[in-house]
Amino acid sequence: MGSGDGVIRLGSRGSKLALWQAEFVRSEVERRTGGTVEIVRIKTTGDMILNVPLARVGGKGLFVKEIEEALLAGAIDLAVHSMKDVPTDLPAALEIVAITKREDPRDAFLSDKVKRFEDLPAGAKVGTSSLRRQTQLLSRRPDLVVVDNRGNLDTRIRKMEEGKFDAIILAAAGLRRLGWEGKIAQILPTEVSLPAIGQGALGIEIRRDDAETREAVLFLNDRDTAFAVRAERGFLKRLEGGCQVPIAAYGKTDGEAVFLEGMVGRRDGSEILRGSARGRVADPGALGIGLAEQLLARGAKQILDEVYRAAGK
Repeated sequence: MGSGDGVIRLGSRGSKLALWQAEFVRSEVERRTGGTVEIVRIKTTGDMILNVPLARVGGKGLFVKEIEEALLAGAIDLAVHSMKDVPTDLPAALEIVAITKREDPRDAFLSDKVKRFEDLPAGAKVGTSSLRRQTQLLSRRPDLVVVDNRGNLDTRIRKMEEGKFDAIILAAAGLRRLGWEGKIAQILPTEVSLPAIGQGALGIEIRRDDAETREAVLFLNDRDTAFAVRAERGFLKRLEGGCQVPIAAYGKTDGEAVFLEGMVGRRDGSEILRGSARGRVADPGALGIGLAEQLLARGAKQILDEVYRAAGK
């Protein structure tokens, strides 16, 4: 451990949700090891640039870069990330050593005006900062007006309550973790909105050579979630989905098998490619790559090239 005083320093973003996640890991590790875990708050680029849509900010790892730098520098020993924020390529000296049991991975529909997504009136304004959500919603309802909605969960919800949006879409996992599931009008089925890669799962990142911290946190790894998320990340890596792109994948582990669904679409929802594949837990990453190849063969490359061109990449 970095400090030599037996204290594990855990780096976290400062948002309510990030701190809930850090607190959860801290209490689990302290309960299990009897040691002390100290939370260190770190501001990331993604937290600082709030007035620009994520897709335009570009770059990978907007919410993890500064935290990984602190890990590499030895200022912290452990990082807790939402897996959907973690790039598929990590610095060589770091690794995700555990992926926690997944909370509900689906998207949640929130609205003060209607109970279901299907009931939104023509031309309704929907807030989301995700191209993945935008693509899937517009493919079903091209009449909707999708508006960027950045910020912490409470900020996004407040904007809706102030009437800036008729509805917003958020990850169900974050709302549940903060005890705000009462605000959810509808959980969107995966046929309507396939989740982000890793949504609902937390990743525990350490320095590869830190055997002591590894030993302290390995118990947090959930076998079924880890295999499913690795398959999703294999899909994302093959499609080179870095910056915000309309890519989604959802894996499920069943014993020795992993089932994976994937999606690539145009930003305006005019075309969506979906596919699925089944493989063995022995190599979940290969399953993700295989599904990506399937979609690339069906035209995903052209779609993604256009997305990158539009984003000026």
